[in-house]
Amino acid sequence: MADEAATRGAKVTLVTTTGLPVATGIDVVRVSTAAEMEAAVLSRSDDADLVVMAAAVADFRPAHVADAKFKKATGVPEIRLEPTNDILAAVGARRRTGQTIVGFAAETNDLRANATEKLTRKGVDLIVANDVSAPGVGFEHDTNAVVILAADGWTHEVPLTDKRAIARAILDAVSTTRSNQ
Repeated sequence: MADEAATRGAKVTLVTTTGLPVATGIDVVRVSTAAEMEAAVLSRSDDADLVVMAAAVADFRPAHVADAKFKKATGVPEIRLEPTNDILAAVGARRRTGQTIVGFAAETNDLRANATEKLTRKGVDLIVANDVSAPGVGFEHDTNAVVILAADGWTHEVPLTDKRAIARAILDAVSTTRSNQ
């Protein structure tokens, strides 16, 4: 996404947990945790015309982080989870006029229904949904297949293809959405 946006002339800030290479000129902000990602995104999103939230942030985190290794001799530890903050919902709630927000929905069932519900609940313009249980789709693949849903009811299905083609389709949908605003 970042490389395609930069190729189209956008000034791009990429908040990421990965060390993957990116095109020259992209401002890269590396983070390690959901909390760091939230701080980095929220401190930058107000100034952005387009916010694309493609990161798959965990919905839960450990309520307590151990400061030492768990030993077998002490028994099986009880691990309690707590929800992480919803970065996409926070960006949607504080959106400004003229800003376009794109979210992603990694689903394993009821793809369109779950994505449509997320689109509405998060207050975003577009949701890019994929069935991560399908072969060759989503994480750890060079390919993906998505359905792009817009708040106005428009949808576009992109069959299995390389991720750069997916990025082009998403940014084309953003252009259409922004021209209709």
